[in-house]
Amino acid sequence: MYSIKKVLLLHIILLGLNLNSQNDFEGLGETAFSINHKVNSTYKTNFAIKSRYYLYQDESFSFINRQIDLVHFSTLALDYNHSLSLGIQYRIRESIDEGSDELRLVQQFNYTKKKNAIRFGHRFRTEQRFLKDLTILRTRYRFAIDFPLNGEKLDIGEPYLVASMEGLLSTSSKLKPELDHRATYQMGWLLSKKSKFQFGFEYRFEALNINTEHKLFILTSYILKV
Repeated sequence: MYSIKKVLLLHIILLGLNLNSQNDFEGLGETAFSINHKVNSTYKTNFAIKSRYYLYQDESFSFINRQIDLVHFSTLALDYNHSLSLGIQYRIRESIDEGSDELRLVQQFNYTKKKNAIRFGHRFRTEQRFLKDLTILRTRYRFAIDFPLNGEKLDIGEPYLVASMEGLLSTSSKLKPELDHRATYQMGWLLSKKSKFQFGFEYRFEALNINTEHKLFILTSYILKV
C-alpha cells in the first residue's frame, strides 16, 4: 500500500510540474450525476447526466458551458471478476457552443481483481462516435486502482482513492490516427450505503502523435444506488 501511494504522489507532482510549464492549455470542469440499479445478481444498469464547461481558455479564466452528455450502460457479469457492457451516449453541444452533437455507441470488457484492500481494474473499450460530418472509431484501454484510505474496509463516512491511466487511439477516414493519454486521480467519500461523492482531477494529453494539446479537468460526481 505504501509503495502505491508513493507512485501516485510522484505522478501528481509530475503532472503539476507539467501544468506549470504550459503556457497554452485549457482548464475545464465536469459535473456528473449517476444512478446505478442492480436488476439481479448478473445484470445492472447505469444512467448518468454530465455537464462540461470551460474554466480557463485563451489564457483567461471564465465560465462557459460546452456540452451536456446523456449516458446509459447495461452490464452483464460473466463471473465475479469479468463483465461485459454495452452503452449509448448522446452529446448535446450544437445548441450550447455551436459544436457538433454526437451519438456514441460503446462496447466494453472489464476485468477486476482484489488483493487485500486494493482493487485493480482493466477496462477494454471500443466506441463508434457519430458526429455531424464525421465518424470516429476509438479504442481505449484503462488501468485503474481504488482502495480505502482508512484500513482495509470502507465504512460509511470514510474516504477512498481512485486512480487510473488510460490510452486511446482514434481513427477516421477523414483524419489522421490520433493517440491520447489520460491520468485521473479522484478522492471519494461513502456518504451512505447507497451514495458516494467523488472529487478529483484528470490531465489529458490529446493528439500526442500530431500536435499535443493539454487539458486539465476538475471532476465532481455524485453516485446513487437505487
